[in-house]
Amino acid sequence: MRRGFHSINHRLFLLFLFCMSGIVLVVSLLYYNRNTEQFHDKISDLAQKNVSQTVGLFDLLYKGYDSLSKTLSNNFDMVRKLNENYTEPAMAYFNEQSITNMIGAIFYSRDDLVGIHVITDKGKIYNYGNYINVVDPHYREQEWYNQIQQSSGKMVWLGVFPHSLIDQNQSMPVFAFGRQIFDLDEHKRIGVVLYETNPKPIIEALNNLKLGQHSSVYVVSKGGRMVSTSVTPQPSPEVPIPDLGSEKNVVVQQDQGHLLIASRLPFTDWSVVSITPDKDLNVELMQMKRYLLIVVSILIIVSALIASIISKTFSSPLKRLIREMKQVEMGNFRGELNVTSYQEINILVASFNRMVRRIGELIERVKISSVSEKNAELHALQSQVNPHFLYNTLDMIYWMLDEKGDGDEQLGEIILSLSHMFRYSSHWEEGADVTLREEFEQINHYLNIILFRLDGRLKVETETDEMWMDIRIPKMTLQPVIENAVKHGLESLGSRQGVLRVTVREDGQNLKIMIADNGCGMEPAVLERLVASLDERRPSGKGPGGIGLQNLHLRLKIMFGEEYGLGIYSIPGEGTTVTIIIPLPQNQGGEEHEHPEYPDRG
Repeated sequence: MRRGFHSINHRLFLLFLFCMSGIVLVVSLLYYNRNTEQFHDKISDLAQKNVSQTVGLFDLLYKGYDSLSKTLSNNFDMVRKLNENYTEPAMAYFNEQSITNMIGAIFYSRDDLVGIHVITDKGKIYNYGNYINVVDPHYREQEWYNQIQQSSGKMVWLGVFPHSLIDQNQSMPVFAFGRQIFDLDEHKRIGVVLYETNPKPIIEALNNLKLGQHSSVYVVSKGGRMVSTSVTPQPSPEVPIPDLGSEKNVVVQQDQGHLLIASRLPFTDWSVVSITPDKDLNVELMQMKRYLLIVVSILIIVSALIASIISKTFSSPLKRLIREMKQVEMGNFRGELNVTSYQEINILVASFNRMVRRIGELIERVKISSVSEKNAELHALQSQVNPHFLYNTLDMIYWMLDEKGDGDEQLGEIILSLSHMFRYSSHWEEGADVTLREEFEQINHYLNIILFRLDGRLKVETETDEMWMDIRIPKMTLQPVIENAVKHGLESLGSRQGVLRVTVREDGQNLKIMIADNGCGMEPAVLERLVASLDERRPSGKGPGGIGLQNLHLRLKIMFGEEYGLGIYSIPGEGTTVTIIIPLPQNQGGEEHEHPEYPDRG
């Protein structure tokens, strides 16, 4: 993940995406803030206009209700009849009927009246509206009655109530207002009149102040009494209402998540207040925000696509160049990259192609030179085979012929083996590699001669598997090792039985050919010197192994690679093991053979 993040494709993609998305977000935020300010200004202007309209509506209602309240209080016939006190039942009935008819005439003059109640100071009550009136016996203790009694003759707005203030049989909401009735001749108060009307005009006037679905509108008296509200049931305001004093201007406050608009009514000490939560005010803003989010999301997706396309125009040719460089790194110099991109990248690719072609040409020259050098070195190594064995064999044949004993049959076998050896060693082809089977046939001829010469003092044991016999190895691989084992390890044993073991086993991806003897072994210093001499580039002939082991070690490295060759392990007085390590073919392999009787000491 971290490598992917550091790639030029991801870096360019993120750079373009952040730049383009940043521009889109900044422009969107500026646009949103500007529209928010304009929207709040419009809301404030609209609220002030609504308050002014609502105050005008209340003024019209006030004038209409004031005129209605004067129809009774200024009616001289009504005042006169209220003052008359008849003892005769018939006259009292006719007087009461006349008063009721006057009230009824006024009641039917308007459609919004619910009830008219005239209450004299003597305790007489005249009602018109509901057919069956049930008068509250405790009406004199009610606040509305005290408010009318304490007024100076002006109309008193009592507010909206869920039912009639005096008629207990009237359950519909009413808007109530009242006035004192004065006897102008004697300048004394004779009673009060209470009007109850349909509250719809008042509620509609209050609803005119609503700015949203959850807006609340209140009419509040100077003392803080809730006169009317657009909310049912009537709760207290959610935010404190400011004291307007004698101000007639509109007050606008926006805090605590609400917009508050308040104004004094010019004809009374009441204040009309509108409270709107921000969630209602921000409906349009929320719609604009959702629109902006959709537009910004689309623009960011488009920006991501554009950034991806632009980054790929940079990174794609570079990735192809990197893949071609990896091919060159693995040794493939035959490819050529064709890219059509920006001018700088085209120049880079053209330079790379020229460089690869020149490197390929140089490697081809070096390869030809190296092959020639290796062939010459191989022929030089092959010509350096030690003739010591040939001299000893010829001496032995001479003494056998001289003795003229019964060894004629054995002498024939030895001469035949020697003939095979000469034929095998003198026939060299290009590469000089043979199968393991051919090498074993060669060392059998060699060991026939050695066994005869040591006259029973040597025992040879071989262990291999048929599956390995067709593996190809350098020619004359086994004989130099066995020759050194016999010459330096086994010939000096004297009367002690010598044992020579040749074992072939698989070890992972390699094949090990182990040649072990129980001879005199080597001292650590001698062994160290011999191992060091194997890595010398040119054979020196120093050490107990002489030039043969160095030749073989170099030939194995030339054929298989630097990690292959000889391994030598020796213990003084116990013997020496030489391990020939070669690679297994890729299609060849098997389970490793375990031989506890002959442990691997190499």
